[in-house]
Amino acid sequence: MPEYLKKRFGGQRIRIYLSVLSLALYVFTKISADMFSGAIFINQALGLNIYLAVVMLLLITALYTVTGGLAAVIYTDTLQTIIMVVGSFILMGFAFNEVGGYESFQEKYMKAVPSMTTNISASCYEPRADSFHIFRNAITGDLPWPGLVFGLTIQAMWYWCTDQVIVQRCLSAKNLSHVKAGCILCGYLKLLPMFLMVFPGMISRILYADEVACVDPDACLKYCGASVGCTNIAYPKLVVDLMPNGLRGLMLSVMMASLMSSLTSIFNSASTLFTMDIYTKIRRSATERELMIAGRVFILGLIGVSIAWIPVVQSAQSGQLFDYIQSITSYLTPPVAAVFMLAIFCKRVNETGAFYGLTIGLLIGLSRMIAEFAYGTGSCVNPSNCPTIICGVHYLYFSIILFVISCIIIVGLSLVTKPIDDKHLYRLCWSLRNCTEERVDLEQDDWIDNQESNNMDIEDKQIFFIAFVSSITEPEEEPGLCKKVVMSFCGLEKQTAPKLSPEEQAELQKQLTDTTEKPLWRNVVNANAIILLCVAVFLHGFYG
Repeated sequence: MPEYLKKRFGGQRIRIYLSVLSLALYVFTKISADMFSGAIFINQALGLNIYLAVVMLLLITALYTVTGGLAAVIYTDTLQTIIMVVGSFILMGFAFNEVGGYESFQEKYMKAVPSMTTNISASCYEPRADSFHIFRNAITGDLPWPGLVFGLTIQAMWYWCTDQVIVQRCLSAKNLSHVKAGCILCGYLKLLPMFLMVFPGMISRILYADEVACVDPDACLKYCGASVGCTNIAYPKLVVDLMPNGLRGLMLSVMMASLMSSLTSIFNSASTLFTMDIYTKIRRSATERELMIAGRVFILGLIGVSIAWIPVVQSAQSGQLFDYIQSITSYLTPPVAAVFMLAIFCKRVNETGAFYGLTIGLLIGLSRMIAEFAYGTGSCVNPSNCPTIICGVHYLYFSIILFVISCIIIVGLSLVTKPIDDKHLYRLCWSLRNCTEERVDLEQDDWIDNQESNNMDIEDKQIFFIAFVSSITEPEEEPGLCKKVVMSFCGLEKQTAPKLSPEEQAELQKQLTDTTEKPLWRNVVNANAIILLCVAVFLHGFYG
């Protein structure tokens, strides 16, 4: 994704900005939140300390991510998806059986309150009157409907359309029909969480109201180790207490599979962002092997920072992990969504507008995020004392405001500065997507794969592990077992790729950039896209 922005606008600053922001978001929202939620489940199931659970989770995940790369991630994701869906359906059946069906579930949920309430206001522990409605009051709703419709759409545009984790998988497909089919299948699967996760989580509140719905800080601290609330343990609690022994093991594997699936995707994409967009600025002549080493060492550092961030995740947004993730995303990603949307659909937008739109948008978002962390988000029992003018606007509304401001800045500055010639934009924006003329890139790639260099100049090495690379690639004799393990872990197996002729390279490039589709499969995936939209609209209307 940073590479696209570089081709679209030229220069380096936007590309580096997006790479650094993406890596920061991985720490704040994805890695730390995933590790924390996995640790909660292990803590509930096995009684282990949360940080010990995190280390165990990371060791297993890192092992096959680092050694296997993108291919291993995709294969394991596919297998784990099947396990997750099957296991979640089984748990949903047990949960609804426990409460006596859907109608009984609706009735009992509205009465599910903790026994220990002391002098706390009833609004803090009684279920909301709109608990079974998706579209909630625009002012008093915890997820107001304008924010849900427009604010979450902006976040979805950033995540599903421009985030490296998702796009990298689409780019690994064989052809455009496969890309469409994968996205549509993902859309069908995204219809399931309402029934497989949300409803069982609500049933957990019915069955374990004192723990899941606790409001007394001392009681919450006792049940889950967080004084602001224990809603995060709802699903794990249901699995541990409700499932029979054999199926409990299946669900443990389901939860671990889902979390490791997310982490492997993030690790792989973070490694790509760092090596191709940051490390190649330091080492322009780096070999592929050197980049692989750099990426894997970087992942270790990223994991360390993420572990240190977990205590913040634990107490933010009244202890509700979903709200924490959505709020951080609302503060940091709308400018990115605005830049990509305008870059594709408005060819008049140039580098100056895009860069200052991103920069000013980031400063506005950071001002809200830093203020929220400084004052604390508090809880219903102990509200935050953050001034209303800063924290009073719901984070989804803030997302909309920030997106609009970013768009105005980007378009405004682009209109008063020099436009980019069409010859630089062929196949980079919507109106020129079908042009067959050769594009003149605004800037050439700054990294050239240095496959020919077998002897690495030690004097040029600025980072300690480069010397390590040289030392293990020089010997010609058969390496020992330990060295084989190290080489395999670092991606340094001796494999000689065939050298392609210029004609073969041109043909390969043509295949890689071909977006034609077979009429049959194009019609199949397009029809499924329409069906999926209809089903999604119906479900929103039914539960609205």
